[in-house]
Amino acid sequence: MDKGSPTIGDLQKAIRNIPDFPKPGIQFKDITPVLADAKLFARSIELLTENYEPGSVDAIVGIDARGFIFAAAAALKLRAGFIPVRKKGKLPYSTHEQSYDLEYGTNTIAIHTDAVKPKSRVLLIDDLLATGGTAQAAAQLVDKIGAKILEINFLIELSFLKGREKLRGFPVRSLIVY
Repeated sequence: MDKGSPTIGDLQKAIRNIPDFPKPGIQFKDITPVLADAKLFARSIELLTENYEPGSVDAIVGIDARGFIFAAAAALKLRAGFIPVRKKGKLPYSTHEQSYDLEYGTNTIAIHTDAVKPKSRVLLIDDLLATGGTAQAAAQLVDKIGAKILEINFLIELSFLKGREKLRGFPVRSLIVY
């Protein structure tokens, strides 16, 4: 790390809290200030990928939608493929689907059936771990294909929602924990 590189504390300070969004009672974590600052964004990618070298990962799976931002940048850094996990009906080819609950409703996500080869080494990245439903569903989709999840990484974790419990059996790492 450069002497002037931003710290995790700098990343945390840049995240805005937006009360009652998208509905009353939800405290939304706005990452756009991190994305708007080139040094903060670059540092977040460095930290999310720090356990890996180019060639050590075959694919980075990113979860719709904010996870795409971090996963695509991580894929470029690690010279790996980028695989989108999208909301049901958004992928044009044959898909595996998985439904899950989240803190303010339910959803179904999908991955192309041929997105990664069996036994591929996969890093799953998303911006936020809340209740864990989305990440658990994404991990189940990767498992259906037969790929190996090396780690599930998040920029932010809301530990009071205990989402990590749904990801037992997978290495999980979060940069900022509330």
